[in-house]
Amino acid sequence: MLPVSNPSSPEHLLKKSRTPDSTTSIDRKNSFNSLHSVGNRSSYIAASRSHCTWLILSLLSLQLILFLTLRSIPFPHRHIPENFPSPAAVVTTTVTTTVISAASSNPPLSSSSSDERCDSGRVFVYDMPKIFNEVILQQCDNLNPWSSRCDALSNDGFGQEATSLSNVIPKDLVQSWFWTDQFVTEIIFHNRILNHRCRTLDPESATAFYIPFYAGLAVGQYLWSNYAAADRDRHCKMMTQWVKNQPYWNRSNGWDHFITMGRITWDFRRSKDEDWGSNCIYIPGMRNITRLLIERNSWDHFDVGVPYPTGFHPRSDSDVVNWQDFVRNRRRETLFCFAGAPRAGIVNDFRGLLLRHCEESRGKCRTVDCTVGKCSNGSSAILETFLGSDFCLQPRGDSFTRRSIFDCMLAGSIPVFFWRRSAYMQYQWFLPDKPDSYSVFIDRNEVTNGTTSIKEVLERYSKEDVRKMRERVIDLIPNLVYAKSPNGLETFKDAFDVAIDGVFRRFKEQEKWYKWR
Repeated sequence: MLPVSNPSSPEHLLKKSRTPDSTTSIDRKNSFNSLHSVGNRSSYIAASRSHCTWLILSLLSLQLILFLTLRSIPFPHRHIPENFPSPAAVVTTTVTTTVISAASSNPPLSSSSSDERCDSGRVFVYDMPKIFNEVILQQCDNLNPWSSRCDALSNDGFGQEATSLSNVIPKDLVQSWFWTDQFVTEIIFHNRILNHRCRTLDPESATAFYIPFYAGLAVGQYLWSNYAAADRDRHCKMMTQWVKNQPYWNRSNGWDHFITMGRITWDFRRSKDEDWGSNCIYIPGMRNITRLLIERNSWDHFDVGVPYPTGFHPRSDSDVVNWQDFVRNRRRETLFCFAGAPRAGIVNDFRGLLLRHCEESRGKCRTVDCTVGKCSNGSSAILETFLGSDFCLQPRGDSFTRRSIFDCMLAGSIPVFFWRRSAYMQYQWFLPDKPDSYSVFIDRNEVTNGTTSIKEVLERYSKEDVRKMRERVIDLIPNLVYAKSPNGLETFKDAFDVAIDGVFRRFKEQEKWYKWR
C-alpha cells in the first residue's frame, strides 16, 4: 500500500513539482519581485531619513532602469537530447505556458518542409509534469514485484541488444534487433511523437492532442501484492484532473485527444474494487479520449488496437528490405508450429490441445515450450521455429491477443487463428480487410470436438497458395514494426506512422459526424 502521505507517493511528487503561485507555470525568479524588495528597503530608508528625498528619487530611477534592462535579457534555451527529449521539467497549468516551455526546450519545427506532408493534421504534445512519465521510468527497479524493469526499459524502451541472435539473422541486421518487452509502446510513441514532422508547438493549429502519460507502466506496479483499488487508480485519476484543466481539453471535451496505454484494455476496465486492474477508462474525462492499446475492446469505438512491439526495430528502409528478402528466401521444412505453454488448471485448455495436435502430426509440426515465462520477450528458439515453418498456430493468450502473432508474421510465417478477436477485430488499421489473404481461420470448436484436423486443413493449401499468402505477410512487415530511428523510416510507414495517420483521419471524421457531448 502506498498512502497519500508517503513522501514518494504520486500526489506528493506532483504537489512538490508545482510552482508556488498557482497562476504561474514557470518557476523563474521574477525580476519585478526582486526589484520590489529593493523598493521596500528604499521605503525603510526613506522612513528613517525623511530629509533625504533626493536619495529616494535616485534609487527609484535606478530601480526603473534595472527593471527595463533585466526584461530585455533573454532566458537561456534548454537543450534536450534528441533520442529521448524529457518531459517538461516544470508543471504547467495551461496550454499557453506549455507552449512557452516547449519552445524553450526543443528546436523550432520546420514549417516549409513539413507543410506539404501534414495535410492530414498536426499534433500538439502536452508538456506534462514528470510524475506522469519520466519519474515512472526513473523508478524502473520498482515497477513489478519480482525483478527490476530497468533493462527492459533501456535503449529508449527497446531493451537490451539481442546480440545472441547473430547466428540466426543476417549480421548486418543484428544492430536492429533487441529483447523488447511487450509493454513499452508508451515510451516508443512518446519518443517518436516528439520528433514527428507534423508536431506543432502552436495548439491553435493542432488537429490532435497527445497525452504522454505512461498509464501501463504506472499501473503495472500495483497489479499484484494486494494493493488497494485506490493505488491502482491514483496515477490515472491525477492525469485526468490535470488534463481537464487545459483550455484545449475544455474546448472539445477531449474528443480530439489521444493517449497510448501500453497494456491490454482489460487492465484499465475494473468495474468493482475487488477486481483486477484499474478503472482508468471509466474515470470521468476518459470517455472521449482515443486510446491506443495492444489489445482493444472490440465494442468500444475509442479503443484502437496497435501492434505489440517485436524485437525488430529497423534503422532504415534498407533494413526492412533486407529483412523481407531474408524471410522470403528462407527454407521452411515444417508445415506448422506452435510456441507457447499449456495453462495448468484450466479445464479443456486449448493450448494443451494444440500441443497434442503437434505431437500427433508426425513431424509436420514443431513446438517451443514457453513454460515459466521463457518466451516473454522472444528467444532465438522462437525465431528459428517461425522462420522454418509455413504456418504458426495462434490461439488466444491470457487475453484474446498475444505478442506471438507479430513475432510469427515478422518471420514470414502465416498465422492460424482460432478466435476472430485475436486479430480480425483488433488491428483494422494495420491488417488487410480480407483475412484469408494473409491468414487461416479454423473454428476452435471443431478442433475441440475432433471433427477438424489442423494438419489436414493446412495440407490442403497448395505451394502457390502458401507463396501468395506469405508474400502478403511479408508486404505487411513495415506496418507491424516500430522503427529505431527517432524520425521513422525514409519511405516506409511503420506501426507508429500508421497509428498517427489513423488518429488524424479519425479526428477529421469525428469532427464531421460524431462527438460526445
